[in-house]
Amino acid sequence: MAETGMGRRRRYCRQSCRQRAYEQRNQVKGTSIPADAVVLTSEEASAMVDRVFQVRCAAEDVATAVAEGAAAHEVESLCADLVQLAREAERFR
Repeated sequence: MAETGMGRRRRYCRQSCRQRAYEQRNQVKGTSIPADAVVLTSEEASAMVDRVFQVRCAAEDVATAVAEGAAAHEVESLCADLVQLAREAERFR
């Protein structure tokens, strides 16, 4: 977000982000869903669960390699894979 010299600090980085926030607020208005809730489709939730599972499997691979005394380059490679999978798992949508 660009910093401005005067006035209030911007709340949204772009007009489209502001529009999505407005749409989200209006969709939950009058329902029991909290305004700050994150709503995912079943496909998005399933994809997130899959990404978390991949991270767990990669972490188990690192632990197994260390326990078996694998070479440093192999452990480094497994750690790099783990970090990449963790970055991918951070995204919600």
